[in-house]
Amino acid sequence: MSDLAAFEAERPRLRRLAYRMLGSVSEAEDVVQDAWLRWDRAGQGVDNPPAWLAQTTTRLCLDRMKSARARRETYVGPWLPEPLIEEEPVDPVVRAEDVSVAFLLALERLSPLERAVFLLHDVFDQDYAQVGAALGRDEAACRQLASRARSHLKEARPRYAVPQDQALRLAAAFMTASASHDFEALENLLAKDAVLISDGGGKRKAALRPLVGREDVIALLRGLAWRGPWMTALRGMRPARINGLAGVILTNDDGLTTMAFEPDAEGRLAAIYVIRNPEKLRHVAGS
Repeated sequence: MSDLAAFEAERPRLRRLAYRMLGSVSEAEDVVQDAWLRWDRAGQGVDNPPAWLAQTTTRLCLDRMKSARARRETYVGPWLPEPLIEEEPVDPVVRAEDVSVAFLLALERLSPLERAVFLLHDVFDQDYAQVGAALGRDEAACRQLASRARSHLKEARPRYAVPQDQALRLAAAFMTASASHDFEALENLLAKDAVLISDGGGKRKAALRPLVGREDVIALLRGLAWRGPWMTALRGMRPARINGLAGVILTNDDGLTTMAFEPDAEGRLAAIYVIRNPEKLRHVAGS
């Protein structure tokens, strides 16, 4: 296999690794391109290309995370990862919950090293010797980092699976009820402890705090309705798979918006994630 073919075979997994590390589609693409440049120089001398490429990608991500954390400190309003728009994954080791917004937000709460060890070992199946070589840590330290990461993440992955068609119906019902200002229907659709998080990054209008609880979410929707029929400002709406969840891509007068809907075990909406920051939507227009 040529150097290029070996790299291209790993590109989708490297992109997903970088996205989990950084929460940014655009930065993940940049990191994978940087990994290619390093691979182009070293490929012939690499015994285990998948492991080498995953380790190189992780180190590149760790370098970028230093500046990302500094930017996060001055971010306006809640931060959400860039929306990942994709079809059903074909890789059997790829699970939707591993790119879910809740899981990515939980990863954000880990230290960079905890995140790297967890992803390399638990998600990308590298042994602790390989992980330690990538990060300059011994195996015992890596085991400890992985254990701490798992304890933080154990509640982040969904404990139940909702069929995709049911999730799509919930998303469609929410959009229909919002458009008609049917607040009784919206109350029935939302879980009692539902959360709505909107990320405008200070560049477009969005709630400056997470809305927690059905009443809080309904109050926001009532406020939007009072200001005017906001749904009629939409020129286009199309369904999409966003971070493994049923979602929609909206075209508003002021630009794009994505909404991803996370159901609970009772068939109600547990969380709604809204991205309005235009810097996080540049890759969405052509998706």
